[in-house]
Amino acid sequence: MKNIIALIVFLLAFNLGYGQTTTWDGAAWSAGSPNIGVNAIIDGNYSTFVNGGNITALSLTVTLNGALTVTDGFFVWIQDAVTVDLGGTIIVNSQGSVVQINNTANTVNGTVTVEKLTPDMNAWYEYTYWSSPVSGETINGGLFEGQADRRFLFDGSKFLDATAETGNNNAAVAGQDDIDDNRDDWALVNGADIMNPGVGYASTHDEIIFNATLGGLPKNLKYTFEGPFNNGVYNVPIYRNDSELNDTNWNLIGNPYPSAISTISFFTLNEYHGIFNPTGTIEGAIYLWSQNTPPDSNTNGNENENFAVSDYAIINSGSGNIAGGDNLLPNDYIPSGQGFFVSYSNDAGTTGGTFPVLSNTVTFNNSMRVTGNNDQFFRANNNLKTKSVANKVWLNLTSDNGVFNQILTAYVDGATNKYDGMSYDAPRNLSTGAAAILYTTIEGYSKKFAIQGKAENSLNEDEVINIGFKTTIDVPTTYKLSIAQLEGDFLNGNPIYLKDNLLNTLHDLKDSDYNFTSTVGEFNERFEIVFNEDALSLGDQTITNNDLSIIELRNGDVLFKLSGNLAMSSIQIIDLQGRILYDLKIEGNSKTYNLSNLSLAPYLAKVTLSNGATITKKAIKRL
Repeated sequence: MKNIIALIVFLLAFNLGYGQTTTWDGAAWSAGSPNIGVNAIIDGNYSTFVNGGNITALSLTVTLNGALTVTDGFFVWIQDAVTVDLGGTIIVNSQGSVVQINNTANTVNGTVTVEKLTPDMNAWYEYTYWSSPVSGETINGGLFEGQADRRFLFDGSKFLDATAETGNNNAAVAGQDDIDDNRDDWALVNGADIMNPGVGYASTHDEIIFNATLGGLPKNLKYTFEGPFNNGVYNVPIYRNDSELNDTNWNLIGNPYPSAISTISFFTLNEYHGIFNPTGTIEGAIYLWSQNTPPDSNTNGNENENFAVSDYAIINSGSGNIAGGDNLLPNDYIPSGQGFFVSYSNDAGTTGGTFPVLSNTVTFNNSMRVTGNNDQFFRANNNLKTKSVANKVWLNLTSDNGVFNQILTAYVDGATNKYDGMSYDAPRNLSTGAAAILYTTIEGYSKKFAIQGKAENSLNEDEVINIGFKTTIDVPTTYKLSIAQLEGDFLNGNPIYLKDNLLNTLHDLKDSDYNFTSTVGEFNERFEIVFNEDALSLGDQTITNNDLSIIELRNGDVLFKLSGNLAMSSIQIIDLQGRILYDLKIEGNSKTYNLSNLSLAPYLAKVTLSNGATITKKAIKRL
């Protein structure tokens, strides 16, 4: 089949005059517009917006008299090499694209510049993740507008997250917080350092340049990268530290080309999939910095004040994508100049390093490059993996003081209701700062998930989605839960209820958003998404506050009594942080337990009944 396609392309190119040349003199093409089989020479000023649109050609040469501008939304598509003579210039605007097919070296004696505009920025100290689309560019050249002492390289070989901090105080506790334990993973780069293709860099903006940039907030700063276009295959090193297997093996890489790349193509080549793709190296999620939360002294990190790492937007290979702090839902393309985080899979092979720090590579090649979709910047093969078009629900958490968080639950082919890896279940980056986050939970796993894939056949009227909520905001705050987007016949055709187990209420999110307040803490049992209005019922019997009685007696004894004909089978006592303090077994509709170890505070009693239904009721220990 491939040979037939190649023959068709060859015959088409031959009929179009393969190998001939047409020259732009500033007004017209000497032998008609170029095409796939014709060499194009620019010997005058040519703008894709003004002078005739996109250029497709066998090769491209810009003479000493030539000046080519690839404007926003337009592209240049070249089969072979790009040559720029001394005195010639190429300028690629922020959303313009240059795509090359063959792995041909480019020759530049003139000037080639790729411009990139940052996303909306409200302060100079907000970071952008960069990757150079040209070769030979230095840090001082490409990141000239960046603050000199805040331009960094992320060294994945030094990242180790074996313990967690508690509020940026260097006190270690068990668990992970997505922050390097000894804080040596971010390395300051020198201005003379070359920006290596496919490597990601992080930089704030120069404070003076930012403040001097005209216009109000937010601002978009223009960065320029000068040098020959990156072209061909790039194998970028990635690392993991196997002394700790519960952390995420973060590596900061980036799109090396002056065009967008398809994440579907990127995942198809690089995602580890056992026997299906044993040479892959990474897990199936891309994390894009999308800052919204202000830095805070209680947030873990390398500085006195740090950003909340829960602000990342995520592109997931199997389930879908979610917006980050800037509320911009990413598409399936990475634009030119964009850096992003990936995780080296613990199951993937290694090609270098010495235990415990092992290494391999992520590969970029020209087949990933696309001629469009280069307009979404963040702080075509029959074998490509495609995302399922299935039932998906995106939920937003917002607040009256600026919180934004999004989660996705997707019922897609290939997913299960267990943890399936980042291809379907992308964990939320952890954060300890003054922020609030929303997430889903999976039974048996401690991770908090921003994206959760679930089995397609598990979606019915009895389905329950467990929603977790965590906040460290200690001032009066009104939070809001809302549906951001829906896909699929079931979700569009049925009501979607939010069950608040703390208040024992059921709210139809399709009718209106849900407002609530909360104390500081982590709440893994409070909220559920359900699809049956009988979720607060026991068969035909509607649950009321009188159905379950919780009576505090003397000496720490507590009586649990259920009215009606059903019996209780278990009782869990849960604190407002979601921790199960007691897990009690029972047979019958009345039982007294001694709970004297409980402190004076509110708790949730989650009672499972003999028919499998549950009642969750709030109780306050007073004696």
